[in-house]
Amino acid sequence: MLNNFKAVFILLALVLFSTKINAQIKPGQFLDGIAAVIGDEIVLESDIEEQANYAQQQGTKVADKCEFLSSIVNNKIIIYEAKRDTVIENRSAQIKDMALQKYNQILSQFPDEKTMLGMYKFRTGYEMRNAIEKIDSDQYYGQQKYARITDKTDVTPNEVTDFFNQFKFQLPQVKDEVVLGKISIFPKLTEAHKQELIDKLNKIKKDVEAGESFETQARIYSEDEGSASNGGLYKAINKGQMVKPFEAAALNLQDGELSDPVESEFGFHLIQLIKRTGNKYDARHILLKATPTKEEIAATKKQLEDIRQQILDKKMTFKDAAYKYSDDKSTKFNAGVMQSQDGGDKIEKLHLDPTISYQIAGLNKDDITEPFEETVNRKQAVSIVSVNDIIDAHTLDLNTDYERVKDYALNKKKGEIVDKWVKSKIPNIFISIDDKYNDCKIKDSLTKKK
Repeated sequence: MLNNFKAVFILLALVLFSTKINAQIKPGQFLDGIAAVIGDEIVLESDIEEQANYAQQQGTKVADKCEFLSSIVNNKIIIYEAKRDTVIENRSAQIKDMALQKYNQILSQFPDEKTMLGMYKFRTGYEMRNAIEKIDSDQYYGQQKYARITDKTDVTPNEVTDFFNQFKFQLPQVKDEVVLGKISIFPKLTEAHKQELIDKLNKIKKDVEAGESFETQARIYSEDEGSASNGGLYKAINKGQMVKPFEAAALNLQDGELSDPVESEFGFHLIQLIKRTGNKYDARHILLKATPTKEEIAATKKQLEDIRQQILDKKMTFKDAAYKYSDDKSTKFNAGVMQSQDGGDKIEKLHLDPTISYQIAGLNKDDITEPFEETVNRKQAVSIVSVNDIIDAHTLDLNTDYERVKDYALNKKKGEIVDKWVKSKIPNIFISIDDKYNDCKIKDSLTKKK
C-alpha cells in the first residue's frame, strides 16, 4: 500500500472540535467520546473519525477504524514518552503563547467570538484555546521524540536498491512537477505615504494620552489580525519573538508608557508596554500596515521589468538578481528557488499557488513571467517567476529518481525503528482500549501482559 512508503510516523492533527480535552481520566474509566487512555494521554473518538474521514477524502478505502486507532495510539505512546524525556526542552509556556496568538488570528476572521465558536463547535473560548494548545503541544513533543529515536538512521545505496527492487511496482507515480525560481519585491512607500501613517498614529497617541482607551483604539484602528480583536494585546512575549524595531521600542518603555510611531517590515506601530517580568513582557500595539498605493505598485513593476530584461539579456543571473533584489527570505538565499512542502525543489503542479499556476501556464523551460501582483507572507508583493525545469508525470526510476527512492527507503527504515521502540515501551505504560474495539488486533497487542 502507498502509505507504507510515506513517512511512517505522521503527526496526526488532533481534531479541534472536542470539548473533552481536559477531562480527568481514572485508570479503566471511559467518558463519552474517549476511545483509549495511554498513560495520561487520551485518544478521542473524534480523533479516529477525523483520520478516517481524511483518508477517505484522499481516496483511501477505509475498511475499519482499527488501523487508525493503532496509528494514533502509537503516536500517543511517543508523545507520552517525549514529555517524560528530560533532554527535550519544555516549551509549554511558548506553546501556550502561540496558541493564544493563533486563537486571536482565527477570531479576526469572524465578526465576533460567538460566531467563531459556533463554527468550530466549541462552547467557550477557553475550550478552543486549550484544544489549539493541545494540538501544538502534541506536534512539538512528537516531532522532537521521533527525531531523537531516528537521529542517526540512514540507508546505504545497496539498501536503496534492494528497497526499489522489492517495492517498485507499489511505489507511487511521480505527478507533473516544475522547478521554479522567484523574485519578490515589496513595493516601497513614498515618504509622503509614510508620513500620512505616522501622523495618524500620532493622532491616536494624543487621544490615548487625553484619556481614550488604548484597547478600544486598537480594536478600531489596528490592522494586525492576530491582536486587534484582543485590543492589540500580546502577553508573555519572549525576547527575540517580535521583529527587532518593535522589541527595541517596547523594551525602552516604562510600564504604561506609549512609544512614538515605530516602523517595521509590517508597517508602523504604536506600542504600549503593559508590564515587564524578567525576560518576558506584555504589550499592546496598533499596527497600520504599509499597504502600497497603485502608483507605488506600478513603480515596483517597472523595477522588476528592468531586472527581468537584464536576466534575459544575460547581464545578470537569476540567482544574483534574487540575492540582490528579492524581499522574500524563503527564496532570496536559495538562488531564488522555490521549495516544495518537503523541502525539495520539485513542486507538483497541483500544489502550486493558483496565482503562480496561472502565471506559468503555457511557459516553457527557461521562460520568465512578466511581473505580477501576489501576497507573500501576508504582504502585497510584485514578483517574477522563472521556469527552471518541467518534469512530466512518470513512474519512479532508480536512475533518474534516486533521491526520491532513497527518501521512501529511509522513511520505511525509520518507521520500523520507531515501531520497535514503541513496542519496547508498551510493558511500562498503562494502556486501556474501550470495549468497542475488542475486535481490533491492536487491543490484544497493547494491553496484554508482557
